[in-house]
Amino acid sequence: MGLRMLQVDAFAEKPFEGNPAAVVFLDEERDSAWMQKVAMEMNLSETAFLLREGEGWRLRWFTPAVEVDLCGHATLASAHALWEERRAQAAGAIRFFTKSGELRAARREEAIELDFPATPADAASPPSELAKALGVSPRFAGKTRFDWLFLVSSESEVMSLAPDFQAMKRSTERGVMVTAPASSQGCDFVSRFFAPAAGIDEDPVTGSAHCALGPFWSGRLGKNVLSARQLSRRGGTLSVRVDGQRVFIGGRAVTTLHGELLG
Repeated sequence: MGLRMLQVDAFAEKPFEGNPAAVVFLDEERDSAWMQKVAMEMNLSETAFLLREGEGWRLRWFTPAVEVDLCGHATLASAHALWEERRAQAAGAIRFFTKSGELRAARREEAIELDFPATPADAASPPSELAKALGVSPRFAGKTRFDWLFLVSSESEVMSLAPDFQAMKRSTERGVMVTAPASSQGCDFVSRFFAPAAGIDEDPVTGSAHCALGPFWSGRLGKNVLSARQLSRRGGTLSVRVDGQRVFIGGRAVTTLHGELLG
């Protein structure tokens, strides 16, 4: 028999929006090389692998090129898949054991809320070639545990970005988020996220980036509950709640495919 798998659009109100992720239910431990090959085959920004472990689930995430330490949209997709497949109780939180420690997901009415660690950005001078590749002169630049954060002046500047992805691939960083206050999206702030070094030129919706964007905008706007919009071609909407060293990221998910992995 093969392995049960789903494809889920995360941070999406309906199919073909948000960020697609494959979710594979493992029946035993599999080696990293095999999981990387599956992620290459799926060719989505992330493929999540779930293995039952005690009262929770071991969770790993792979892009088509590398394994990553933290991924929001594939975690949201995994929680959605577990509930849809009735592998997790409808009430209570799902526990995930990951390279970034224990993460949790809980139902909040029609949405799912992720409990993630905050990864605030400390002010830093970015490599000049990175800003040049993005084509921006940031008002603020900061470095998180994983990525660079660039603040620009306006939503329109975020929307008009046309990065040089080949130049960005020479960066050793996972990715770069570019953000600005919202002016037309009915939310608090907007962003885009680029990670060509990890095999993803532009990520449609990046939950983990909001572990930095949440604290950043919470400090600037003076409030702990925010709404966000990622301005990729597919687009996605997120709720963000900052509580000390934790960031709670909310959104909806839609299944677009059920299948069996035979490899």
